[in-house]
Amino acid sequence: MTEEEPAVQRRIESPTTGSLPLVSAVERHEHIPAAPRIVVKVGSSSITGEHVGQIDTLVDALAEAHGRGSEVILVSSGAIASAMPLLDLAGRPADLATQQAAAAVGQSLLMWRYQTSLDRYRIVAGQILLTAGDMENPAHRSNARRAIERLLGLRVLPIVNENDTVATQEIRFGDNDRLAALVSVLVRADVLVLLSDVDALYTRPPSEPGAVRIEHVPHDDDLRAVAFGDVGAAGVGTGGASTKVAAAKYAAAHGIPTLLAETGSVARALSGERLGTWFQAAPLEA
Repeated sequence: MTEEEPAVQRRIESPTTGSLPLVSAVERHEHIPAAPRIVVKVGSSSITGEHVGQIDTLVDALAEAHGRGSEVILVSSGAIASAMPLLDLAGRPADLATQQAAAAVGQSLLMWRYQTSLDRYRIVAGQILLTAGDMENPAHRSNARRAIERLLGLRVLPIVNENDTVATQEIRFGDNDRLAALVSVLVRADVLVLLSDVDALYTRPPSEPGAVRIEHVPHDDDLRAVAFGDVGAAGVGTGGASTKVAAAKYAAAHGIPTLLAETGSVARALSGERLGTWFQAAPLEA
């Protein structure tokens, strides 16, 4: 690669994945705007309830990236939380049957909200619902990859969520942070962006005294010094700092750098501004 070539153009050919990258060349925040393929994950608490208006903020940023030529895949939670007001549920249901029913009601509402917002940019959304079993089954995994690739080829914006209407407690992803990491590896994304209610990773919950913001996580850092807080503090989600770190470390271990940032700053993150916490990708051999 010459000095004038953008780093993100450095891609390694593979006999099994064709032109898809084995190792991402997005090495810093400022490379994100030129990334060929971006996976963005957003949680329930960021786009439902009093924060439902953030869907437009999120879509504005995704449309900007889409408009400059990047292939964008959104992994979105929020089906169950979207249905809760319609079903008069005071909180996230604990029993599996009610979770499945709420997901069936909420998923269509969630997709309608996304498509309505995307209509402003004349972008079409495509729904992809996956279970953990799909990702473990080679044939299902291959079909999921093929479907996503074709949607991207048609300039459709795939929106991925767990298929909660058929998933069981025994075979669930547990949270969509893990799903996002698996999807990023599946499609060989150039960068994964995990959106959160918090602006970065801290050495302990940011509300506690002495919490220090972490800006960069080397690929070989086990983060043993980090004290994680309670999961699902917002009451509608299933993830927390620990699940995001686990997802980020998984993606980074597979050669995909990951940025943890606040949902409200998604436009700044996708424009290459230095913010949040950057998880360095591990160097992999072709």
